[in-house]
Amino acid sequence: MTETSPAVDTGSADPEVLRERAVASLVVARDRTTLLTSCVEDPDLTAQHSPLMSPLVWDLAHIGNQEEQWLLRAVDGQEAIRPEIDSLYDAFEHPRADRPKLPLLAPAEARGYAADVRGRALDVLEKASFHGTRLTEAGFAFGMIAQHEQQHDETMLITHQLRRGPQALTAPDPEPAPLFTGPSEVLVPGGPFTMGTSGEPWALDNERPAHRREVPAFWIDTTPVTNGAYQAFIEDGGYDDPRWWAPDGWAHIRRNSIAHPLFWRRDGSQWLRRRFGVTEVVPRNEPVLHVCWYEADAYARWAGRRLPTETEWEKAARYDPAGDRSMRYPWGDTDPGPEHANLGQRHLRPAPAGSYPAGESPLGVRQLIGDVWEWTASDFLPYPGFRAFPYKEYSEVFFGSDHKVLRGGSFAVDPVACRGTFRNWDYPIRRQIFSGFRTARSEDL
Repeated sequence: MTETSPAVDTGSADPEVLRERAVASLVVARDRTTLLTSCVEDPDLTAQHSPLMSPLVWDLAHIGNQEEQWLLRAVDGQEAIRPEIDSLYDAFEHPRADRPKLPLLAPAEARGYAADVRGRALDVLEKASFHGTRLTEAGFAFGMIAQHEQQHDETMLITHQLRRGPQALTAPDPEPAPLFTGPSEVLVPGGPFTMGTSGEPWALDNERPAHRREVPAFWIDTTPVTNGAYQAFIEDGGYDDPRWWAPDGWAHIRRNSIAHPLFWRRDGSQWLRRRFGVTEVVPRNEPVLHVCWYEADAYARWAGRRLPTETEWEKAARYDPAGDRSMRYPWGDTDPGPEHANLGQRHLRPAPAGSYPAGESPLGVRQLIGDVWEWTASDFLPYPGFRAFPYKEYSEVFFGSDHKVLRGGSFAVDPVACRGTFRNWDYPIRRQIFSGFRTARSEDL
C-alpha cells in the first residue's frame, strides 16, 4: 500500500502551495520507488525478468539520472555529478532487452546516486521561484520529474507482475462492492466539447493545447468490460474465429498461440490467473486486465460494438452538460480521493465493476479513472497546434499509426500522472501493461 501524490490545483499560483505540492509529489514517488526496489533481494533487482522490461536496478538509476539532468542541470545549472553514466540510462540509446548487458550501477550504488540527486533537487526546489522560464513556470519541471518517476514506478510494478517467485508485494483488496445493476451503457450527447488542456500547469506536451472537437452522439459502456464478459467471448470461440480480428491481430495471436488474457490458465472448468506471485481464481466481476489492443478490438466486434475513439472517451470522462464545460476529472475539478478512484498502488488489482459511485461522470459513466488503462480505437497523434516541450522524445517521436492510445489510468497509476486529459500509448500487441477496455456504439446502431 502506498500514499498518493496530491494533484495540482490549477487555480493556485501561490509559490508556497506549489512548493508544498512539488515536495509532496516527489516524496511520495520516492517512497514508492523505495518500496518497489527494497521488497526483493539484489539478484532480483539486477535480473531481467522479461525481455520486455528493464532490470529494476536500471529503472532506479534512470529515475535519478533524469532528475539530475532536468532539476540540477537544466533548472539550476549545476555541473553533472556523473556524466559518464548518461548514455547508460538513455532509454532511446539502449533497448530494454539489451540493458542487462550494460555496466549498470550496482543496487547500493544506484540507491546512493538517486538519494544524492534527490537531496540536491530538494535544495533547488526550496529556493525555486516558479517564474522566469517555461520549464520553471508553476513548478513544471518538478511536476514533470514526479510524473516521470511515478511512470517508472508503474513500469517496475509491471516487472514485479512478470517476475517469477514468491509474493514480494502486498496491499489490501478494494472494498467489496455489490453487483452493479445500473444501465449497461450511457448515451453521450452529440455536439462540441473542449478536448485537451492549456491551463493544467503540469500537463505534458501531448495533452496540449485545448481545442474544440465536434462529436456525434454515441453510447459507451457504463463500466469497463469484466472478466466474466470476456470469458463469454473465449467460450464462444472468439480466439478461433478470424471474423472478429483485424488482419494483423489475427496473424499475431495465431503466430504466438494466444487464446486468453496474459497470466490466465484454465484449470478444469474454471480460469485461474497469476497476480504478483499468487495464483487465484479469476474474479468474474472485475475489469478484464492484461489484454492487448487486438484482443479488445476483437471482443468489441464480437459483441456487435467497437472501441471508443480517444475523443469519445475524453468527452465521456470530462464533459459536464449542465455547465457545457470540460472538467479535470469525471467527478469535477477536485483532486482524486480514495472515494473517487482506484489509484496509486493502494490496491494491487482493479476494483469490481461499478465501484466508486462518487467518481462517476455527470452522464453516469463509472471507473473512467483508475482500475485499468482503457484501449481506444485511436492512433497516437498530435493535437492541432502541438509543440514539443521540453524534448521531442517524450511524445513527438511516438506519433503515428504504430501506437494506440490508452486512457484513464490503472490501479498502478499515481494521481500526479493521471487526469482527464492524460494520454498513454503503446503498441497494439502489448499485454503486460495494466490494460483493459470498454466498448461503444454509434447512436443509430
